[in-house]
Amino acid sequence: MPRGYMEGPASDEAERRADEVARGKRERPAAKLYPAVYGSTEDDPESHFIGWLDDVDPDALFSSGAAWGVTVRRVAVEG
Repeated sequence: MPRGYMEGPASDEAERRADEVARGKRERPAAKLYPAVYGSTEDDPESHFIGWLDDVDPDALFSSGAAWGVTVRRVAVEG
């Protein structure tokens, strides 16, 4: 068997994609992932979106007591 010869699931998936492209079907591009800050605040004790990591300093939020349970999650954003 020559090197690089695909077989099994990888070959099946490659063949499926090639068939779809030949029929004109295109897959949607993957959404970009951006880091978002989530946490709880006095106004809303449930964990919720606070802001984008570029705009919000999660350490400062936690240190000041303005938010707790602060986490950074990657969120898919289309567009």
